[in-house]
This record gives sequence, structure tokens and C-alpha cells, in this order.
Amino acid sequence: MKRRSFLHLGGSAAAAPLILPRRVIGGTDTPPPSERLNLAGVGVGGMGANYLSALSSQNIVALADVDSRKAGKVFAHYSRAKRYEDFRILLEKEKHIDGVVIGTPDHTHAVIARAALDLGKHVYCAKPLTRTIGEARSITQKAAETKVATQMSIQWNAKDSHRILAEWIADGAIGEVTEVHTWSNRPIWPQGLKRPAETPPVPSYLNWDLWLGPAPKRPYHPAYHPFNWRGWWDFGCGALGDMGCHHLDPIFRSLKLTTPTTVTAEASDCFPETAPAASTITYQFPARQGLPQVKLVWYDGGRQPERPPELEEGRKMSDSFGGTLYIGRSGKILTGGLADSVRLIPEEKMKVYQRPEPSLPRSEGHYEEFIAACKGGPAAGANFDYGGPLTEAVLLGNVALRCPGETLEWDTTQLKITNLDEANAYVHADERQGW
Repeated sequence: MKRRSFLHLGGSAAAAPLILPRRVIGGTDTPPPSERLNLAGVGVGGMGANYLSALSSQNIVALADVDSRKAGKVFAHYSRAKRYEDFRILLEKEKHIDGVVIGTPDHTHAVIARAALDLGKHVYCAKPLTRTIGEARSITQKAAETKVATQMSIQWNAKDSHRILAEWIADGAIGEVTEVHTWSNRPIWPQGLKRPAETPPVPSYLNWDLWLGPAPKRPYHPAYHPFNWRGWWDFGCGALGDMGCHHLDPIFRSLKLTTPTTVTAEASDCFPETAPAASTITYQFPARQGLPQVKLVWYDGGRQPERPPELEEGRKMSDSFGGTLYIGRSGKILTGGLADSVRLIPEEKMKVYQRPEPSLPRSEGHYEEFIAACKGGPAAGANFDYGGPLTEAVLLGNVALRCPGETLEWDTTQLKITNLDEANAYVHADERQGW
């Protein structure tokens, strides 16, 4: 309505309250309170703080963290949010919440996500979706049953560069892709360790038993919390679990990968409780949708494939996260570790390549997808239907790391290694009594 027309209404009509969206009144994209989701954060002292910041256009109404010191700044920032130590009490008392944002260590993803899904709450969860393959399958199935909105935190899934890569490969820029090599700068924490013998006292600001959650009991030690838990099998998923979902995401999208048939791992060392300091993991994926078989190799701990001869002298092969090399029957594509940059090599080929017109829909943003899905929009790009199987493939590499040198044959229907029964002990999780 034009201002002049509004003034001409006069009398009681002009005096009647108009309910307008706040973005209209204030000239901002921030939705009014009535249009915002009520979100709860669980595990907010680390990456969870970043998730909440990206979702802060919504109402952050409740927070739970077992470490009051590490979460202190977040508690102070969202001063109106109710605070809890135990996420189970939060879920019991904050019945009005619409969704749960999970930023805890890997070993508690499944129990928190399951509890939220049981209550019909939307779920945003850190990657990998779970610590074990069995948990990933059960959470994916539970999300499908409840029909709530979900999103796994692979933020680059929403990037245009991922779609450009898929469009070029579909366009035949390098012919049929038969081999992919991807490498990471991880681990950036200690791996290849024995359990510490010291048993220092638990800090007063930490609820150690709640931090352990479903994991087996063990004495507190700073070797686990607050950061180095990723290297310990009881709590994390090592270098592959940390970055594998990021690296494999554009590979899965562009090559239409689903489930590997075999996986083999080679490690620098083998300790029963921690991931190795460096590893190389080789997956074999079957032919699908008219596309050929694909060999996919993962490297971490400073390892990477041989430098391709097509890459010009002096040109960097990696960025700060690593890199990915796609080998086709008629060429090669080199991307950054998270596929931020996409280039044919050598550069002469890039200069003459006639790029196809965009054919895949672009994203409004990773977090925006989740918000829209919660409000009845289309499923988010990394929803659990996608993030669950991607997590399963990543974690299958960790099963292979527990059996180095063995080529494991995988039956995804039965969730079973068919040729080495002892490897199946690593497919499912044993939760501590009470969890």
C-alpha cells in the first residue's frame, strides 16, 4: 500500500493496528518472532557455537553443555536461553522447541539425535552423522519415519562450486571418471597413541560422566577433552571421520556414488584405541546409472597421491584443506580439498574448455536450507537421507583401519563385512548401560 492511500483511510481504520513482517517495518531480512523457529543447542562450546551463530536469525531458547567453562561465552551471548547440563532434561522440560542443533563429540551424536527425533523435533547435526555405521543407518531410518527436517553439517554442500564440478563432469569435460584421489591436512590433533596412565582430577566445571555419555567409562584426562577426542575410537572418528564427509560430498554428487563394495586400508601404525597418525584408504564403487566403476583413494597425515604430470611446475597441488584429483578417460580435474576451486589441468585445457550452461539448481545457503525445510520447504541438501549413506561410506573406511591390509567386502543390505567376521565388531556401537 502506498503511503498516500494509507493516509486516506482515515478514522478508525487508520488507527487499527497493522501486523506487518518485521523485515517490512525495519527494512531487514530478520523474520518477526512469530515466524522464527525455537531452537535448542546441545554441545555449544565448540563448533556448536558456530552453528548457533549461523542460525541466530531464529530464536535460540535453550542450551545444554557439560562444560560450563568452555560454553561460558555462548551461555552469556544467548543470555535469555535456558541453560542445562544434561540434554535429556532440556528435552524433557523445553517441550515447545522446534529443533535441536547438535555440536557434541561424535560418540554422542546418535543418542541426542535419536532422543530429538523420538519427540518429533527437527535436527541439525555435526558431521559425521554418527560414530558407527549401525548408528548412521538407524538415525537415517528414524528421520525418515518421523518426517522432520534434518541437515548434516557439511556446509560446502551448498556451494556453487560443487554444482559446477558436477555439471562439468556430466558435460564430459574429462570423459568418464574412473579414479579419484582426495587428501586432507588432518589430523591436526594427536593420533597413534596409547591410553594415558595418569588420572588427574576432573575439573570442577566439567561433568565427566555426562561427557562420556554412551562410551565406556574411563578416567578423565585432558588427552580427550576439550579438543583431542577426535583421535580416540571411543569418542571420535579420526582424520577420515572429521573431513571425509566434506571431501567425499562433491565426489558422491558429481559421480552419483552410493555404496562401496570393497575397502582396503594401509596405516602408518596401529593402536587399539586411537586412529593412526597417517593412512591411505582405497574404496571400490560399482558401475551405476551407465557410469563405470570408480576407484576412490583417501589420504591423510601428510600423505597424498603422486603429482600429476599435467600440473605446471610451481603450481600448488593443495590448498589449506588438501585437494581432490579426478581422473577421466580424456583428462583430469583438480579441485581444492573442499572443492572451492575447480580447474581442468593443464591450464591450457581450462582456457579452451567451453563451459556448459548451469543446469543444477543453486542453493540459498546451507543453514537457510535447514530453516526453510523446518518451515515446510523442500528437504535440505545434506538431509539425513543423503548424509546418512555418505557417513556410512566414510565410516566403512574406519572399519578397514581397524583391520589394516585386509580387503573388506561390504554388504550394505545386511550391514555386514562378508569375508572377515571379526571386522563386524566395529560396525555397531555398544552403548553404556543407561544410554
